[in-house]
Amino acid sequence: MPRNALYAQAGGPSAVINASAAGMIRACRQSSQIDKVFAAHFGVLGALHEDLIDTDMFDEITLDQLKGTPAAAFGACRHVLRDIDDDPREYQRLMDVFAAHDIGYFFYNGGGGSAHACLSIANASHQLGYPVVAVHVPKTIDNDLLYTDCSPGFGSAAKYVAISMREASIDLACMSHTSSKVFILETMGRYAGWLVGACGLAADHTNDGPHILLFPEIPFDERQFLQTVTATVERVGYCSIAVAEGLRDTAGNTIHATGAKDAAGDRQLGGVAPMLANLVSSQLGYKCHWAVADYLQRAARHIASATDVAQAYAVGEAAVAMALDGRHGLMPAIRRLSDIPYQWDIIGVPLQDVITGDRFVPREFIADDGLHLSDAGRRYLQPLIEGEDIPTFARGLPQYFRPPHERVTKRLPEFTL
Repeated sequence: MPRNALYAQAGGPSAVINASAAGMIRACRQSSQIDKVFAAHFGVLGALHEDLIDTDMFDEITLDQLKGTPAAAFGACRHVLRDIDDDPREYQRLMDVFAAHDIGYFFYNGGGGSAHACLSIANASHQLGYPVVAVHVPKTIDNDLLYTDCSPGFGSAAKYVAISMREASIDLACMSHTSSKVFILETMGRYAGWLVGACGLAADHTNDGPHILLFPEIPFDERQFLQTVTATVERVGYCSIAVAEGLRDTAGNTIHATGAKDAAGDRQLGGVAPMLANLVSSQLGYKCHWAVADYLQRAARHIASATDVAQAYAVGEAAVAMALDGRHGLMPAIRRLSDIPYQWDIIGVPLQDVITGDRFVPREFIADDGLHLSDAGRRYLQPLIEGEDIPTFARGLPQYFRPPHERVTKRLPEFTL
């Protein structure tokens, strides 16, 4: 059995993806079955181009620094591997790179797309006869992976948007008598409303903001929306709103999206907040401000959830344990054992199950009116944002680690996609 490991990061990063990297690297070093750990530069593209980073340069101190750093330290990508029957070249190239560097363990850290890719690589290793154990390491701020209680990365993004919503609502309230009366925050999440739901945690009392949550799981009703905004302003004096970038109309169409697509073929979402602000201003005459959290919510390591950091690190460790047991084509999933106190463990889930669909906000997590978080939703979300894992600060700013990228000597001819 080949004795080295390769780790790669995929898709949009999170505030805690590098905690998974640190957990995985440490677990590999503690095993007598693994000699070296390489990291692919820019995800699976780095593996295809034999652009590998030697992680031996990281001592225990720098691993701790890596754990506390946002974004994908080794670079991520959205490259989609085609089906092996349609195009076997990339899979054969991966096996050649694995063989050239004695790689017997492959860990792909990402969301749904990387789960598909990891399963394809696991299957290709059997089909092409190269012995590599492939394990997926979960990550996505969208929280839409199946068979895990939550996705590492979500808790910290949820904490950021909840804090932002609370602070913006307080700001709005203090100026509402003579100035703006409506504020709209747009969150990521694509077609799942988990981050919008997390904004609801900001409200402790009946009239606290946010006053309206617009989930993509609930068809947008313009008339109901405008009536609720008006009623809220008349009752409270102002209205703060959270909206998902993937908000849909009653026909199931996305309210706002650009025509641009990324390398994975996904349409770029975003822009629903200014559209709604224009609707409020033109129809109701209220002065309205809006903001798009965008990269800020997924990069906010300065206020990361301690729960999220612990889970991200743990799935990195668990992935290695599963690989060393020869458990091929799995994902370490978080299993909730209780809400209060929040208790969890990790189980292995076959990737064949994980890739069957997306996980959306259950209807019981949304209040009957479709515009607020239910008690069940609050019970689910609350523990995921709790605890603080504050990075080291210097001169008023967090000090983030930027790892050197010392490349491994290439042994194969160049590869053209």
